[in-house]
Amino acid sequence: MSPKLHKIGVILGSTRSPRVCPQIVTFITEMLTPLLSPNTELSIIDLSINTLPLFDEPGIPAKITSSNDYAHTHTQAWSELISSHSAFIFITPQYNWGYPASLKNALDYLYNEWKGKPAMIISYGGHGGNHAAAQLRIVLEGGFKMKVVKEMSALTFPSKEATGQAFKGEQMDLPEGTWEKEGEDAKRGFQEMLKMLEEA
Repeated sequence: MSPKLHKIGVILGSTRSPRVCPQIVTFITEMLTPLLSPNTELSIIDLSINTLPLFDEPGIPAKITSSNDYAHTHTQAWSELISSHSAFIFITPQYNWGYPASLKNALDYLYNEWKGKPAMIISYGGHGGNHAAAQLRIVLEGGFKMKVVKEMSALTFPSKEATGQAFKGEQMDLPEGTWEKEGEDAKRGFQEMLKMLEEA
């Protein structure tokens, strides 16, 4: 019997336009892909494509165990997508010391689909995003009982020029070796996540 395939969702937490989030996701996925085991794969989940209105379900998500029990088709589709994944990497910018409302809204639509699954947080921004990451950890661990890996990699834009390019959604001009340490942090966190999946 072949081992179960684990899909790891890479969630783009930013929905603004323009945005630098896709560049961050490319950096992370290219770095983590060589660490994948034969029964794991990365899957991109872009909140700007999987759009959701401000939470509008009449029921309490924690009480719902089947996608068919949601009132709206957009929630049913979101439930089925998230249910098809075994773990998640959250890529989030930092907005005024917090993470985006679009990401909080996407999380709050569901409960059992997230519950207990491994999670990893990668934050980025002019200050790295540590505050946003810390807030997100509280929600994932406390609210959804997710198993968040210890390492949280925070990517700080290395210069005013890079920050300006990021705000415009332009390709950032990054010196060689940028985020080398943060990349190693991400790899350690990812290996911890893979171990969780193996032991599940």
